[in-house]
Amino acid sequence: MELQTTYYKSPIGTEKIVGNNNGIQSISVLDDETISSSAIIPECLIECVSQLDEYFKGERKTFNLKLNPKGTEFQKKVWQKLLNIPFNKTRTYLEQSKALGDVKAIRAVASANGKNPIWIVIPCHRVIGSDGSLTGYAGGIWRKKWLLQHENPNKQQSLF
Repeated sequence: MELQTTYYKSPIGTEKIVGNNNGIQSISVLDDETISSSAIIPECLIECVSQLDEYFKGERKTFNLKLNPKGTEFQKKVWQKLLNIPFNKTRTYLEQSKALGDVKAIRAVASANGKNPIWIVIPCHRVIGSDGSLTGYAGGIWRKKWLLQHENPNKQQSLF
């Protein structure tokens, strides 16, 4: 089945969404500010755009989409575990490795997180370093920070 593509303008960049009736294959962020939201959204991608829009408006905490990411069996296993991290919670790479049953797989887990093709929906932004640092994020550390702050219901107001 032929893949369809659409673009959705979010507060942190334009999302390129690719998929078909078999599910969403990828959601990536583009730094190209000249690309705007698609005027016509393919039928198979409408629900994804709608749910992302609700997420960015603060109206959605979980996604209910058919996913079809391409990757190795190990990567898919890692991405599946990422789906278990609740909204507004974080896990360390070490905790993710333990959840997969191999504490020594921390580098492989981090590598698989970095190859996650469906960002935000498969929440790799919720994985942090053991010291609490916002380590590695394919979309840029500033986006990871933005997403974690967006999901935090106790947003601190700046005094200045």
